[in-house]
Amino acid sequence: MPVAVDFQWLPGADLIVEQVYRGGTRGTAADDPLSVLLPVGNQGGFRYKGSPARGDVRLVALYTSGHNVDWPDELDVTTGTFTYCGDNRDPGRDLHDTQRTGNLILRDSFARAAGTPDDRVLVPPFFLFEKTGVGRDVRFRGLMVPGSPLVLADEQLVAFLRNRSGQRFQNYRATFTVLDESTVSRTWINQVLAGRPDVGAPRSWMRWVDAAAYDSLIAPPTTQHRTRAQQLPPDADGMGLLNTLWAYFSDDPVRFERCAVELFRFSVPGLESVDLTRPTRDGGRDAIGQLAVGPSADPIRLDFALEAKCYAPGNSVGVREMARLISRIKHLSAPHAHLRQPVGLRTAGAARNVARYRRAVSDRKLNPTRGAPNVVSRKGGFPQSVRSAPAAISICGSMRQSSISAPPP
Repeated sequence: MPVAVDFQWLPGADLIVEQVYRGGTRGTAADDPLSVLLPVGNQGGFRYKGSPARGDVRLVALYTSGHNVDWPDELDVTTGTFTYCGDNRDPGRDLHDTQRTGNLILRDSFARAAGTPDDRVLVPPFFLFEKTGVGRDVRFRGLMVPGSPLVLADEQLVAFLRNRSGQRFQNYRATFTVLDESTVSRTWINQVLAGRPDVGAPRSWMRWVDAAAYDSLIAPPTTQHRTRAQQLPPDADGMGLLNTLWAYFSDDPVRFERCAVELFRFSVPGLESVDLTRPTRDGGRDAIGQLAVGPSADPIRLDFALEAKCYAPGNSVGVREMARLISRIKHLSAPHAHLRQPVGLRTAGAARNVARYRRAVSDRKLNPTRGAPNVVSRKGGFPQSVRSAPAAISICGSMRQSSISAPPP
């Protein structure tokens, strides 16, 4: 664990990925470390140097707590991709007419990013910081540029509609790439502030400016499964939501199957159809459906089966349950069988079973899918107050390629 940088040393400090920068101790807004590390404001998610209205923003610090359920910001460290929600979060304003003008910065930055090198050099460097939960301390997560090689060009900055109390409003969802730079020098930060971002710039940033090349900071996981603590909610509020959801369905776990289907529906992109099976003699499948994978113009459709478990918080999906699921998958009639990881609390043994089966599938030159994404719940067969997926829910799904689709290469 690196030693945190004390508040008094912030003005001359380099920015190091995963380094913690301490806030002050006066008990006022002046304790904010970002306004000392970078000459930016001390409030809000968008903090910048310059004027968005004049188009001369020199740099931007994006600050996220990582825990806003309504506006989830997400850093995928395995791909170096960061998804950020804009700052128009209330009805009654134009998309770009926000107090911090953050959406205006997003609009202009992504427009220039799609242009020529002369346009991209005008895009301010984005520095990502995350709240640590200790005082005003922040953690530096990386140097970013707009866009991602993993996202289609017209989906990198998307305006979407939300409503509050029946009143509609638009906000942005922006996708950034964290560049492969473990350290950002104070010397370059000073050049950026002086209006000379191409002087002494990091190599990956210049490659992006010159050729729109994305050198992502990729960090594969060191373990193949999450620990028990990582699978459970990190705070009391999350555990309260988890207990509420479990208590709601604990008397009749069969009713939970519909809830599990809705969780799966709203968390998996490309889900074309999903139907519940009958409550008994369902062949170990609580739902079946089709998932479209690949470009929308020519997708590959996969048949999938889903099994749901409603276990009390702290109970695990163990080796026996996973072994039964794997056995069912092995006997699917289609030649291309797939396994989707259960979403929820699992034992290490269950995770090893999944890994062994995936290796076996790979040895047969099949095409296993990636692990299931985190689930965000919404209305549909369960309490409206529940806003995050409980760790006790195990959604185990198997997939096989549909006979009507083209085979994988």
